Amino acid sequence: MNTLEKMQILTDSAQYDLCDYVNHQTSSSPNLPGIYNSTISSGCKIPIFKVLMTNQCCNDCKYCLNNSKRKFTRIELSPEELTRVFLNYYQQKYVHGLFLSSGISRDIETSMGKVVEVARLLRLEHGYQDYIHLKIIPGTSRDLIKRAMALADRVSVNIEAATPSGLQEISSTKDFQGDIIRRLKWIRNIHKKDPHKAPSGQSTQFIVGANDESDEDILKRVKWLYDKFKIKRSYFSTFQSLEDTPLEKRPSADPVRSSRLYQADALLNSYNFKLRELIFEEDGDLNLHQDPKYLAALNMDMFPVEINQALYKNLIRVPGIGPISARRIITLRKKQAFEKVGELKKIGVAVERAQPFIKIQGTYQSSLDIFS
Repeated sequence: MNTLEKMQILTDSAQYDLCDYVNHQTSSSPNLPGIYNSTISSGCKIPIFKVLMTNQCCNDCKYCLNNSKRKFTRIELSPEELTRVFLNYYQQKYVHGLFLSSGISRDIETSMGKVVEVARLLRLEHGYQDYIHLKIIPGTSRDLIKRAMALADRVSVNIEAATPSGLQEISSTKDFQGDIIRRLKWIRNIHKKDPHKAPSGQSTQFIVGANDESDEDILKRVKWLYDKFKIKRSYFSTFQSLEDTPLEKRPSADPVRSSRLYQADALLNSYNFKLRELIFEEDGDLNLHQDPKYLAALNMDMFPVEINQALYKNLIRVPGIGPISARRIITLRKKQAFEKVGELKKIGVAVERAQPFIKIQGTYQSSLDIFS
């Protein structure tokens, strides 16, 4: 098997490792395996090389195509081989960063050590200075995590589930508190002590729909992670039923569910919403048919707000107004009051969504039944 064939298998085996919070590719080009376009918060797309060191794994995660009980071709790359492939991509300007994770071929320390060795080779042997994101294997020692953070821009530990019982539903080989939460705490403390280690902080990832946890369960944990460990971003990977896995008969989750979780996550992380402001269905899930910000607004008694007077915290609760446009409104109205809705459109407000929730100089711009 040549290197290209190995790379195709290992990049496809990394399908649950997300490097993009907008459009999640599950496979890459057979001609250039491993290239994924990551859309960052500014909207820019950055080509990232995403791959596993090995798809061998001793964990029995029931949703995962790499779980220990599944029979298929197992491959492992050496740190030198992976470094060589990545540098070829990088020098050809196909990619601008590396996103590296791994299964567990023999034991956690050996496997994680190989991941760290790739970063060491790139940084110290080849002088590579661009982006590196290393996935920390649950259960990794504090010393090895510290070494990884000294070399990587960002690190992450996949939490996978929101609760200990939720993790037990999908894996019997991982301990929620010991293998995952403790590592998240170590990463936070190491970064807090030395911000140069993993300067872009840490992120985490949930598998949505592989267990019986609700969106409310997930978002409670998300909020806790932001408050407790200053997590920079949470990713939500939609469970897909895979043949020859323990959950092959479980229905695949609706990808819209993950989209709603991303929207709700943004409200918590970027809009300073409280969890109690979000609206959940009776089963604890978000409504699949409506934006959670819109539903939250329908249940707030503060609307409509006056554009020329509303505080920032109230402006960003208006559907169609985000943090950037809210700041622009506050800056511009100091010089001259807004008179027409068209003026808001020019500064980035989605006026069709915002109109029922605002007034301009005391005049309602639209109406909803809730205001009649």
